[in-house]
Amino acid sequence: MSRYLLSIVYPPDAVQPDDAALETIGADVQAVTRRMQEAGVWLFAAGLQPAATATMVSANASGHTTTDGPYTETKEQLGGFSIIEVPTLAEAQQWAAEVSRAVWCPIEVRGLDRGCGEVD
Repeated sequence: MSRYLLSIVYPPDAVQPDDAALETIGADVQAVTRRMQEAGVWLFAAGLQPAATATMVSANASGHTTTDGPYTETKEQLGGFSIIEVPTLAEAQQWAAEVSRAVWCPIEVRGLDRGCGEVD
């Protein structure tokens, strides 16, 4: 089994959905999450606070520096993510398509390397 990160990517022209749309999105995301859990592929998921709340930390010779966000060099922003475990990239892409329909945004699919200190 391989692990994949499904990242919700807000396009540069994305606007905040109204309250009714957010209710629909929330219900649809919960439904996809339930299907992932029932299929045994769901490991973890979370939404992220707005990019303006982020800080960038960089180590240097005297310690570290911290810069208030947003700090991304791209116009797209990461809005949330899921980590799933499935046999193939094709299956990860199928789940990503379901998430994309639920959140009304593109989903980036990226394989995960083994984590530091991860135990089987």
